[in-house]
Amino acid sequence: MKQLTAKKRASLRRLAQRPDSEIDLSDIPEIRQFPSDAVIGKFYRPKKQSVTLRLDADVLAWLKASGEGYQTRVNAYLRQLMARRAS
Repeated sequence: MKQLTAKKRASLRRLAQRPDSEIDLSDIPEIRQFPSDAVIGKFYRPKKQSVTLRLDADVLAWLKASGEGYQTRVNAYLRQLMARRAS
């Protein structure tokens, strides 16, 4: 990635300091609905936290038997449970 020149960096700083009310949005159409193929949260990456978790040996064996990524699957299972409990 190219480095910004001092001139461009100064220009961006000046723009960032301007209030939102000075931004002309008249040539940008308003989005009234998302396209049918839009994926919400596609680029959202929650912060991960390392924990120690004690599981029964048979449960761990079952998770590992389905291949790599068992920790990701555990996280997905827990997220599904969390979503069900929230609704």
